[in-house]
Amino acid sequence: MSATAPAATTAIPAWLDLVRRKVEALRFGQVYIVVHDHQVTQIECLEKTRLAARTAPRGEPEPDSARA
Repeated sequence: MSATAPAATTAIPAWLDLVRRKVEALRFGQVYIVVHDHQVTQIECLEKTRLAARTAPRGEPEPDSARA
């Protein structure tokens, strides 16, 4: 009979769970993790909304993509 050691259970840090939830909630975007002195101090989330492409009718110029 072989003795097996119980699996080591490591707790997931709160910041890692928060990052996971932020990523799961995004369709398009970025999640930034800010670190100071070896510690996660800030999590930033930038969400983008993609709009369907619009084609201009004949004779009209294409919409300027630089304008927001």
